[in-house]
This record gives sequence, structure tokens and C-alpha cells, in this order.
Amino acid sequence: MKGLRGVERNGRTYVRRRTIVLSFLFVPFITLAFLILPHSSNAQIAGLNALPMLTRSSVARTNALGMRYMPLYSNDITVGLDNPSLLTSGMRSSAMLSYYSMFVGGNMGSLAYAHNFNRIGTVLFGFHFNSYGKFEEYDEYENHIGDFYAADYALSVGWGMWADSNFSIGANFKPVLSQYAEYRAVALTIDVAGSYVSDNRRFAATIMANNIGAQVVTFDQTVEKVPFELSAAVSYKLRKAPFRFFFAATELQRWNLRYNDKLNPTSQTDAFTGEVITEKPFVGFMDNLMRHTVFGVELNLGTVLFARVGYRYRQMVEMKGADALNLSGFSFGIGLHVKKFEFGYARSNYHYGQAPNYFTLSYRF
Repeated sequence: MKGLRGVERNGRTYVRRRTIVLSFLFVPFITLAFLILPHSSNAQIAGLNALPMLTRSSVARTNALGMRYMPLYSNDITVGLDNPSLLTSGMRSSAMLSYYSMFVGGNMGSLAYAHNFNRIGTVLFGFHFNSYGKFEEYDEYENHIGDFYAADYALSVGWGMWADSNFSIGANFKPVLSQYAEYRAVALTIDVAGSYVSDNRRFAATIMANNIGAQVVTFDQTVEKVPFELSAAVSYKLRKAPFRFFFAATELQRWNLRYNDKLNPTSQTDAFTGEVITEKPFVGFMDNLMRHTVFGVELNLGTVLFARVGYRYRQMVEMKGADALNLSGFSFGIGLHVKKFEFGYARSNYHYGQAPNYFTLSYRF
């Protein structure tokens, strides 16, 4: 890669860019370890954070694999949207549009454009929305006084730079506006990521801290927590087979992801003997460990068609029905690459009754 080696000019040796960038790679994570993690690890409980739009991706390819972001070296702009450390110069002059329909009239989408600047790296500009639909408004006497809408809107400016052919860093700056009827709140968040890619590009790994930040304008003078998460993900492409495997370790800032479920208690009483049967410690440990994991696989059917499948154990155990077998936690999708166009479709099974469909279209100018 050009520009990475030191050069001699007028008798002066310039420090290599690689050394400078690699030094910056470790600064955000050292800061996180000593400042953020002690205050966040015990408080990030599902359902108690504001801005749920910051916890999921709108990209079809990402959701088909069950991932939050993709650890993958590619010139696909959808990779760089959620993983700024893997923004590449090949994404320059690329645009994308994503959309999916949520539950009960809600919908979410993203629009992004990437441009490469030779000296500072690749920059991605994005706009995201999460509309929760229309609601009926009533007064304290239960009189219908009108309708209102609720939505979250976010801008994102992503930046990524390669230290050399293997190491890269990146960050996303995301100001978010929440508009619920006449009430408004504003939050400022940032994602920080670092990645490693092997020389043959078959292996890639990313560590990322998502949603570092806080609300700066609140609804009712109460500051709500943003959904901070520390995670890591890897992918590996088999050398002689058209498969790429994905694995992610999520919620690394908090070990215990379990909670008391009255429908599935960990202790049960034998109806005949009255003996209390408690869960074995190893079973509980493995259940908690698996809740941190995500698995995915992508099959390359030539240069045009791709098939993808993902699995999230945590979603399966939390959303499974009491009496019915369903595919909660499983996701699947396809990708189609035709010249400068790329189209992606995904379907993610949240629970027995709902499975949103994701659509993504990208184009390279």
C-alpha cells in the first residue's frame, strides 16, 4: 500500500503512517477499559435503555447472518455502514438504501454514501430513521383528541483508515433525535472499532465498542441510558469451498444475560415426590455463555448469487413459545450481485408471530 513506508526528504526521515495510526488504535480501548466499562457493565440490561434503533442494523446482509456488524474485507458499502474500521477505498462513490418493516406499522431504513479521501481515509455519510407508526392520543378523561407519530432519527459520519494491509481503525459519530409527539430528546454517541485482516483476505476480526455517549437533551429531565455494547466478531473463508463462516461474541461488558422467567423457571418441583429439582451449575453456565454468541454462514453460489443463514441462541431462548416450536433466533437471506448493483434480502425470525423482511440495494457509481 502506498504511503505507508517512511521516505527520505531533505535529509529528514518521516515517521511511517503505520506507526502513528497503530498507536491511535489502542487509545480508545484503553480509555474504555478504565473509564467506561466499570460504570456500564452492571447497568446495560435489555429493555432499560433508550434508543433501541442503535442496537440493530438495517442492512439485509448483516441481518441474514444474525450479526450486528460484519467482520469482512469487502468493497461492499453495507459492510462499512456498521463497521467503520472496514471502510475501504473500494467503497468510494458507492451508495446504498436499506428498509425493513417492523411490527404493527413501524418501519426502519438507512441511506448512505461513501467517499474516499487519499490522505485521511474513507468517509461514509448516513441517515437513519426508525418510525414506530401512528398512535391515538387521549386526554385524562379518555377523550380522543387526535393522533401523533413517534420516531427516532440519526445522522452518522463514519471514518476508516488502514494502518497497513492488515490493520485498520474506524469510528462512527451518531447524533440521534427522538421525536414523540411534541416531546423531543437528543443523544450523542460514537462507535469505535479496530480490525485485522489476513494477507489472503480469508480471515477477518473486529473488536468494537458501540454507542459510547449519553443523552444531552431529555424528555422530562431524566437522563436515560444509551445501549452501550462491547463485542468482537470474526469471519473465515474456506480456501477450497464456497463457504464463509461468521462468529460474534456480544455483550462483553456484562457476563450475566439471564433473568427469571416464570414460564421457564430454573427450579421445578416434582409433582409426585415433591422434590425440588434445581438447575445444575454447568447447565446454567453454558446457557449464559451461549447467550453471548452469534453464528452465521454465507454460501457463494458463483459470482452472482449468495445464500446466508444466521443463528442467535439468546433470541431463541428468550422468544420461544411455551407450547409451539418456532424458528426464533434463526435468520436467512440471499444476495444478488449484477454489475454495479447489489441487492440483498433477509428474513429474521423474532418470535412465533413476527418475522421482519429486510431489503437493501447498493450501487457503485
